[in-house]
Amino acid sequence: MTGAVSYHSGIAAEAAVARFYEQHGHVIAARRWRSAAGEIDLIARKNGGVVFIEVKKSRSLDHAASALSNRQIARIYSSAAIFLDGEPRGQDSDARFDVALVDGRGGISIIENAISA
Repeated sequence: MTGAVSYHSGIAAEAAVARFYEQHGHVIAARRWRSAAGEIDLIARKNGGVVFIEVKKSRSLDHAASALSNRQIARIYSSAAIFLDGEPRGQDSDARFDVALVDGRGGISIIENAISA
């Protein structure tokens, strides 16, 4: 895939995952939220909690799942900490880290609490 095709494919995958979460009662609070530590693909809210979502798209769900590196996990944690500093309960906020896998046909698999400290 070329850079432009990959970029647009990633944007489409993020939009599909956002719709999935919205259909399950979440409100999307941010898309591609950026901080000094890095970017979080999607941030959602439901029942007072915050969900940080890393979207991984590849030709298969297995291949997408293998694409999450330790470096990315560290970036997500650092960025989430910065985001939570702006929440009313700060670092004590109810939060979880999900990974949303998207395959080449648009299939979505959500792994809740996929990233743990």
